[in-house]
Amino acid sequence: MDDLERAEWPEWWRWELEISPHVLERMPVRRFNEADLRLMIESATGIREDIVEGRWVVLTEHDGRAWEIIVEPDGGMELLIVVTAYPLET
Repeated sequence: MDDLERAEWPEWWRWELEISPHVLERMPVRRFNEADLRLMIESATGIREDIVEGRWVVLTEHDGRAWEIIVEPDGGMELLIVVTAYPLET
């Protein structure tokens, strides 16, 4: 699926975030924090389906670099779980 226009983004985009332990462990190594993560999500430029069913890739930028954030909507809890986040290699 191609990147979606913001007007077409799914309802779960507005759900409360839950940050996985995996992301919390990676933050110091990848040089970002929770505030940075929330800003990256808020300023995302696109989303697309991930190769893992039920997950999505959020396209964004941080510190002048392109990043991808993997999220998984939890419909039962109405949470958007942040699975991981990483800068793209250039």
